[in-house]
Amino acid sequence: MTGTALWCFYLAVKRRVGYIRMGKNSTPGRPSQPHDPSDPENDNREEMLSISSFSATASLASAATGNEEARKGWDFALQVFGHRKLLKDIRSGLMHLVIFYGFIVLQFGALDIIWKGISGSALPLPAYHAFLQSQEITVLLVLLAILYGGFRRYVEQLKRLKRGWKPSLVLWFIGGIMLTVLFTQSFERLQESLQSGTTDAAKSLYVSYAPVSSTIAEALHSTGMPAAAAGVFYELFWWLHYAVLLSFLVYVPQSKHFHIITAPVNLWLRRKTPPGRLVPLDLEDEEAESFGVGAVEQFTSKQLLDLYACVECGRCTNVCPASNTGKLLSPMHLIVKLRDHLTEKGAAITSKSPWVPAFGQDTGKLQTSAHVMAGAMPVWGHDGTTIEPTMTVQRQAWNVHEDTPVSEVALIGDVMTESELWSCTTCRNCEDQCPVGNEHVDKIIDMRRYLVLMEGRIPAEGQRAMNNIERQGNPWGLPRGERAAWIKTYEAAHPAAQPLLTMQQAARGGNGQPPELLLWAGTMGAYDQRSRKVLFAFVRLLQEAGIPFAVLGGEEKNSGDTARRMGNELLFQTLCRENVETLQRYGVRHIVTICPHTFNSLKHEYGDFGLSRSVTVEHHTTMLARFVTQGLLRPTHAVKERIVYHDSCYLGRYNGIYDAPRQLLAAIPGLNLVEMERNRENGMCCGAGGGLMWMEERSGMRVNEARTSQALETSPTIIGSACPYCLTMMEDGIKQLGVEETVRARDVAELLAESIFGKPEASVSS
Repeated sequence: MTGTALWCFYLAVKRRVGYIRMGKNSTPGRPSQPHDPSDPENDNREEMLSISSFSATASLASAATGNEEARKGWDFALQVFGHRKLLKDIRSGLMHLVIFYGFIVLQFGALDIIWKGISGSALPLPAYHAFLQSQEITVLLVLLAILYGGFRRYVEQLKRLKRGWKPSLVLWFIGGIMLTVLFTQSFERLQESLQSGTTDAAKSLYVSYAPVSSTIAEALHSTGMPAAAAGVFYELFWWLHYAVLLSFLVYVPQSKHFHIITAPVNLWLRRKTPPGRLVPLDLEDEEAESFGVGAVEQFTSKQLLDLYACVECGRCTNVCPASNTGKLLSPMHLIVKLRDHLTEKGAAITSKSPWVPAFGQDTGKLQTSAHVMAGAMPVWGHDGTTIEPTMTVQRQAWNVHEDTPVSEVALIGDVMTESELWSCTTCRNCEDQCPVGNEHVDKIIDMRRYLVLMEGRIPAEGQRAMNNIERQGNPWGLPRGERAAWIKTYEAAHPAAQPLLTMQQAARGGNGQPPELLLWAGTMGAYDQRSRKVLFAFVRLLQEAGIPFAVLGGEEKNSGDTARRMGNELLFQTLCRENVETLQRYGVRHIVTICPHTFNSLKHEYGDFGLSRSVTVEHHTTMLARFVTQGLLRPTHAVKERIVYHDSCYLGRYNGIYDAPRQLLAAIPGLNLVEMERNRENGMCCGAGGGLMWMEERSGMRVNEARTSQALETSPTIIGSACPYCLTMMEDGIKQLGVEETVRARDVAELLAESIFGKPEASVSS
């Protein structure tokens, strides 16, 4: 019985690891080695996984050293053993914590029960009575946790949790293990008591260290059960306990509970690079048959490991801005659908059933049926922030079709629809919430890359923006020659201010040494009239602080972030290399920008294309906060407003900058800062990321309208931000909700400038 269970467990794990190994060391077109081998941030986690990875993960850390290794190990321990992310939801986190440590403690009790049943004697453990007491208390706690889990799923009916026989199965398994433990021990105590004629005094001693099982035993004794019957029931429950335990062992790798094994491995192999930093494609790879991911086996082995680490807790979908506003995309279903498709495709390729034992499934059936996303439509009538419509549509649309061979199922179209892929704002709230380290966004970007680079499929508005960036260097298609026009506009609006200096002018004049600081205006700052106000306020503040700086003017090009997140890696790399060449020509060592998207690309992704990692890239909020702290800027005029601050995803979750904007706002006299319910790392996206700034939302509620509504719940007079995209989306949301007479959207730099100079920046025009 034991040998059969262990063999089935081994086969189930082996076959799924085989499916994971279908993935690539690097996806087609990805470089097999990082561009800069000396860069400590390089992502070396894409090792090919083997069966031994699940039993010995320590060898995978051999390349990491020093403080980075210690930090990684500490973070790993906090996530696996400290449940750091699970405890963000304190109730379910505590429930899982009890079950997690309960199972660890009860393994020793299971060994004791099994050994006692075989040998007739207990394990030779010190303080055995205390050990038994700890086991009984643990069993009781785990039972209560299981009951609470069922309550949350079927009574509270949390929208993020699935319901049905599959989610219930684990509750029955764990509950069955706990109950068989208690009844095995109860009948053992009853049998011993009846055989030895134990006195009432001895019985009360039993209660002191085995209260639960002794209470059950005394209740059974009151029925007049003879010793022989107690012995039979002891044997029965001993075998039931062992059978349920071994059945659970076989069940685990064939269900979402495979995460018990895969989640620690997944967390250990998580990215070592900054969050969200995309792996570049080697577009000059002549051996690459395609770019991006158009088939599930084109994902990396690490990406496929994600699929078997998912616990289907729904935390990712619960915070997703697309799911919350009636779009079809659900991050949880993304992982689950890819997992089902991988399992079916792997089984068809290997001609081995993924289920062990197969329960009568022949390998021929594996070739003729598969899960397909059919009949899924966006939730057109959705007008509130709830995930229920998305969850319902996903559940109804994802089903097995008996007459559809898995070989004919297209990854993009039949598994993941284009509507889902183009609904992602790349905000990474899903990844931040995931307790097992899954990375959803890079999978979506890889599929977008395939659509754009290999099939030329992209929504019409997105294609128009890409064409405009390629031809004119900006998404609006405004003349390329007007990129530097903002400089003259600023100088005309501030005739008393020092004229702005371009890098080209600085290199030609004087000693040929341009200022150390480069102000990167960005496409929004250079062209968008509203964003220019932010840029102008920041320029005034730099000049007020006495900081010498220069700009690129017409030599600056679009950073390429929008193109890259929309899947157009070719356009991104073209723009990136041209910008890197310009920065290297002037020997730039320090860059500041008002746009978090540009900031993220320059800081984390340009290094893959030649920009030295030693170049300091800074966002304007951190620089201004430092100037205020140093006394270079002194806000003195009161700004009597009630402000709620909206966190930019690319500033916050991508780069961990939450405090600097708030420090600036706190330094402004008269300003009353309040917070939304969803703030900081749990803040909701404005809806502009991932290229959606340039595309129409065709289903559900607009994301920016939902986020603006959340801000308005705090009764603000100003919605603050630190991103041109967020500022635009918040202003549009204010107009959509008809509150522009009482609420405005402002950047923190504008508010600081108002406090320092005494009045808001005047409107600027081209």
